[in-house]
Amino acid sequence: MSNKTPCCLRPERCAVYPSWGELATTWLIKKRLTPKRLIQSLLFAVGALFLAGCEPSDTLEEIRKGGELRVVTRTSPTTFYRDNTGSTGFEYQLMKRFADDLGVDLVMVNANTLPGMFRNLREGTAHIAAAGLTLTDQRANDFLHSQAYFTVKPQVIYQSGSFRPTSIEDLYDHVIIVPAESSHAQLLEQLVQEHPKLRWEAIASVDATDLLDSISEDSPFAILDDYEYSLQQPLFPRLKVAFTLPVSQSLVWYASSKGQSAALVDALDAFISDTSNNGVLAGLAEEFFSFEPLVSRSGSYTFSRNMETELPQYENLIRQVAHEFNIDWALLAAIAYQESHWNPKAKSYTGVRGMMMLTQRTANELDVTDRLNPLQSLRGGARYLNQLRRRLAPEVAEPDRTYLAMAAYNVGMGHLNDARILAAEEGGDPHAWEDVMQQLPKLQKPVYYRKARYGYARGSEAVTYVQNIRHYRNILEWRDISEGQALNPHDSIDYLPHTLQRLSLQGF
Repeated sequence: MSNKTPCCLRPERCAVYPSWGELATTWLIKKRLTPKRLIQSLLFAVGALFLAGCEPSDTLEEIRKGGELRVVTRTSPTTFYRDNTGSTGFEYQLMKRFADDLGVDLVMVNANTLPGMFRNLREGTAHIAAAGLTLTDQRANDFLHSQAYFTVKPQVIYQSGSFRPTSIEDLYDHVIIVPAESSHAQLLEQLVQEHPKLRWEAIASVDATDLLDSISEDSPFAILDDYEYSLQQPLFPRLKVAFTLPVSQSLVWYASSKGQSAALVDALDAFISDTSNNGVLAGLAEEFFSFEPLVSRSGSYTFSRNMETELPQYENLIRQVAHEFNIDWALLAAIAYQESHWNPKAKSYTGVRGMMMLTQRTANELDVTDRLNPLQSLRGGARYLNQLRRRLAPEVAEPDRTYLAMAAYNVGMGHLNDARILAAEEGGDPHAWEDVMQQLPKLQKPVYYRKARYGYARGSEAVTYVQNIRHYRNILEWRDISEGQALNPHDSIDYLPHTLQRLSLQGF
């Protein structure tokens, strides 16, 4: 059995070669070399083997051979989180497509701070950092990066009713809050050369809600990118945009090391170009960075117009399915409008399809073979809603049972239960929609979602989802009344307290 000797200080990156004795014997026999010539030749050969064996491996090739792409990110509405469809988020959806193109599995690594993300890259525990990271000179010196895939503008945020700055000079002698080691902190370091009176405080968290929560009388301003603020604004109705800084910043993906990742960055750039050209990038940005408010006057007008143009061709079908599943037809029609605007061919860039916007996994569970078939989609959505209603405790009475089930349809039963637990902890009724809807938006804040069983959720959107459906349902019912159509009979037992529902009455 031969003795094996590693060729360098990091054996795991090197090949293993025969011992000096074996080499000497082989060369002497085959080449008939003198000992002096043998030593010279061996020194040259071992030097070449050292360089070859210890040459850094190509990261892209490692990913393909290992079958796994590791991406470090952060939990936020703009990057990565889990909902009723599973893992999702703007960065996740893009990285999932990139991993699929490479033919490998995607593994997301979560980090709560910017230094933590870049530490993952330096230590090689992640191949790519994809977390809404802007391009800065300092980062470009340390890491390779992709081309820009999104452009953002930093905004100064203040509290409505207090002093509103309109220029950088107005920020003098006030404390501005920014995340530690962020591009915004680096931007202020550049601005301070021309504006020496600027002062700021860096907080460790990269979460936008932590940043906005930190605004106070002592630190009245914060800097946040425009797309992140637009998503967080419903949680902070008193916070407003003071002004937009006169710079634009590029979002890029960073790769693990310069020497090894050139091919990986080339592949990322090609992927960005492809997704830009085919509309996927813009579609995902619209899906994740736009927030649908509660129905406005213009929204009600659009709905009324669609009742005249789109609904007539599907109304009989909706009524048929509603009757099959014992659901109020106006409710089913309102859900279908909220999901797809009554478009049976609707498609989302996140993979949901059809009039009721079902995921492929949910469709499989509901025996829906064609999500773009309106009848199958309506039946699948109706069946799913009834399943969610049945999963709620018997103590939950109507109409709250339906409202809670609709919230679960949007955000998932796990996140809904997290909100119900919060309602109970704060003295509310976990069976009442009015109390639970107050708690759902809190699942967007780290102080709450880090303790919740199912983590982060876009709770504000779930609330909007339910309230919009209630509004659309009312309009449809009012239309039926105005046209003299009979409404579906209501079962009065649904509106009795739970204790009375189980009470059996005897006649005398």
